[in-house]
Amino acid sequence: MALGVAAALLVQVILWGTAFPMIKIALTELSAPHLTLLRHLVASAAFVPLLLAFRARLRPERRDLPYFFLLGVLGYTVYHLALNFGQTQVSAGAASLIIATAPAITALLAVFMTGERLPALGWLGSLVSFAGVALIVVGDSGAGVRFNAYAWLIVVAAVATSLYAIMQRRMFARYRPIEVAAFATWAGTVPMLAFAPGVVADVAAASPAPLLATLYIGVFPSAVAYTIFAFALSRAPVTLVTAALYLVPVFSLLASWLLVSEVPGLLTALGGSVAIGGVVLLNLAKQRQARRVAAAPAD
Repeated sequence: MALGVAAALLVQVILWGTAFPMIKIALTELSAPHLTLLRHLVASAAFVPLLLAFRARLRPERRDLPYFFLLGVLGYTVYHLALNFGQTQVSAGAASLIIATAPAITALLAVFMTGERLPALGWLGSLVSFAGVALIVVGDSGAGVRFNAYAWLIVVAAVATSLYAIMQRRMFARYRPIEVAAFATWAGTVPMLAFAPGVVADVAAASPAPLLATLYIGVFPSAVAYTIFAFALSRAPVTLVTAALYLVPVFSLLASWLLVSEVPGLLTALGGSVAIGGVVLLNLAKQRQARRVAAAPAD
């Protein structure tokens, strides 16, 4: 992976790491549907000057509208609604740990969707990662060892973003990364307009902190970070790019401690360690497989 791509991914994971505690701040006074809508209205507006600055197109070709709508629904509508509803009852750190398993989910989905082969160590890493998620789901109830159903919404979000990561790659043949990110964001925002009733009153009643948090996540973790994500996916294999997600909890846990005074419980921390350890095993397996393929003699 090129140094420039690696540096961009570092910025991306820092921005995504700070998004989780910022969502918790916004949810103190905004409902999950209204937060989802407001975040993406901000992101949609932020993409306009970005597209103009990079001299990119401002609209997709008509034939690609259905596919961008599918991308938008998966990567934005489903992902963010599930994440925001989940975070009403799940700590920011635990949510980031579950989302960090997206590389394992992506690798498994790629086996069925793109025909990629996953070595035995990769399957083991995936199983270990999902075992870690199960520990997080059980441990993040806030009342000892108890099942937290809301955590499964975060799992749904992780599956949605994994599908988005795989499916958006086909658009890079005809669109620049920032265009893919922008058009998918706009498409995903359209279904969220169903939550418009009451949003003005919700905003009027909110104090500055939740509104500033919403503005922040709309511009930086959304518009800026998703553009970086699309750029990286256009330059590197999807499994390597999504592997960077296991760094997100590091920044999320630190930001959660600083911003909302959250400290993960023992079982949640253990589950997070197991989950990320599984992702590391998966990445090692993929790297070994790539080296073997590169070293194999041509027929």
